[in-house]
Amino acid sequence: MPPRARTLLVTALLPVAALTACADGSATSPATPSGGSSSAAASPTAGYPVTVDNCGTEVTLERAPERIVTIKSSTTEMVAALGLADRLVGTAFSDGPPPEAWADALADVPVLSDKVPGQEALLEVEPDFVYAGWESNFAPDAAGDRATLAQLGIGTYVSPAACKEEGFQPDPLTFEAVFKEIRQTGALLGAPDAAEDVVAEQQATLDAVEPLDGPTAVWWSSGTDTPYVGAGIGAPQMMLEAAGMTNVFADVHDTWSSVGWEQVVAADPDVLVLVDSAWNTADAKKAALAANPATAQLTAVREGRYAVVPFAASEAGVRNADTVADLVDQVRALGVGA
Repeated sequence: MPPRARTLLVTALLPVAALTACADGSATSPATPSGGSSSAAASPTAGYPVTVDNCGTEVTLERAPERIVTIKSSTTEMVAALGLADRLVGTAFSDGPPPEAWADALADVPVLSDKVPGQEALLEVEPDFVYAGWESNFAPDAAGDRATLAQLGIGTYVSPAACKEEGFQPDPLTFEAVFKEIRQTGALLGAPDAAEDVVAEQQATLDAVEPLDGPTAVWWSSGTDTPYVGAGIGAPQMMLEAAGMTNVFADVHDTWSSVGWEQVVAADPDVLVLVDSAWNTADAKKAALAANPATAQLTAVREGRYAVVPFAASEAGVRNADTVADLVDQVRALGVGA
């Protein structure tokens, strides 16, 4: 049985500025309109309250957030995919540039930090909701712990795929779980119809994929001396399986794992999936593989059998379905797994 959920009730989603009295009486709080009007002015409360169990924390929102901060690319892109980029008052901890489809919508959103923003930087933009990609983003030495933010009227939500506590971590992660996050985020942000549209588009993308016939692969994210690879229950495994590929480290019961190069050499995978990031590029990985006498003898290295995935697409989110289709195209173009 999952641990008892902690409860964070955000009764009105009051921005931090609302905690300070305004001399002219014009608070920036999106206070719930009075009266029974069904006009557009009342729309932020339609369909609320919404309650979700999020990584063991019960979160209740009484109205749609209007000032959202996202931490990690996966959450920023989720908000953009739902058509709500205009509600973003800040982003942080970007893993790379957004896809072209959302680049314009996100171009003018303030960047609070290249990493996790401190609580002071977060509160300066007066958010009423913070959506984080990792549980560790909410800590006293990071953006602030969830209970403290709730006391300030700030709702919080962590990508469920990143839940680490037993009973809440997806085991394994599936596309159904990713779609559940899309729907749950849509419900929290007041965009359930947009969420259904996103899910339908992603399902159609997956349905159109013609899977490969099981070529073996290692999904290498980072680490040169000790490679950090996609293991058996996370996003890489989910995408490799959907693409019709066999993850060499599928039997490792974790989302990611550090392994030894000797294990990679022994497996001699058909394809190496290289995660491309500014701090550890795919080209740098190729150079390291060629320079290492052991890995230089891998079939994939000798024959240039590489598929490249942007870092942001390697985490659970709205890029995953497209990444599956792209992986299939890349690997098929290598003449593998046709």
